[in-house]
Amino acid sequence: MSTAAAPVRSGAVLADLLPAVRHRYAVDAALVLGGAALTGIAAQIAVPVPGSPVPVTGQTFAALLIGTALGARRGFLSLAVYALVGMAGMPWFAEGTSGYAMPSLGYILGMLLAATVVGALARRGGDRSVLRTAGTMVIGSAIIYAVGVPYLALATGMSLSAAVAAGLTPFLIGDALKAALAMGALPASWKLLGRRG
Repeated sequence: MSTAAAPVRSGAVLADLLPAVRHRYAVDAALVLGGAALTGIAAQIAVPVPGSPVPVTGQTFAALLIGTALGARRGFLSLAVYALVGMAGMPWFAEGTSGYAMPSLGYILGMLLAATVVGALARRGGDRSVLRTAGTMVIGSAIIYAVGVPYLALATGMSLSAAVAAGLTPFLIGDALKAALAMGALPASWKLLGRRG
C-alpha cells in the first residue's frame, strides 16, 4: 500500500485535504462550528487602543485564516454563526462583549464578507505562495475596514475622517504583522503537505 498522497484537485482549500469520510456534512458542520469558536477565542486577545472604541484583537486574523482554510461557503457559515450567536448574547466578541448595539459590529459584519471573499480567492490559489497570500490578506483586511469604518462613523456620530483615524489608522501595523504571519503559515502548510494543487 502506497503512502504517497494523491495530488489535490485544482480549486481545493486546506480543509479539503481532510480524509474523505462517509459523513462529510458532519465534518463540514464541525469545521464551521470550530471556526466560529476559534474566532470567539481569538477575539479575547484584545488590546485597547487609546481614543478608539475598537480594540486590536485576534479575531480579524482568525476570520481571514478561517475563510482561507475553509473556503468561501464554510468560511461564510463559520463567521455567520460567530456573528449571530454573539449578537444573540454569547459573550465572545472582543473583550467578552455581545449584542448588536456596539460601534464595532461593522467590523464583525466585514469579517463575514471578508472570510467569504478570501475563501473564494484561496480556491483559486490565493494562499499557495507568499505574494498571493499577501494579496489575499490585503483584500480581506480592506473589506473588513470598508464595512467597519463607515459603520463606526454611523454608530458613534463621528465624521468619516475621525472614524478612519480611530478605526483604521491605529490598526495598520498590526494588520501588516498578521498578514506576515499568514504569508508564512499558509504557503508553508501547502508546502509541508507537498500539494500545490
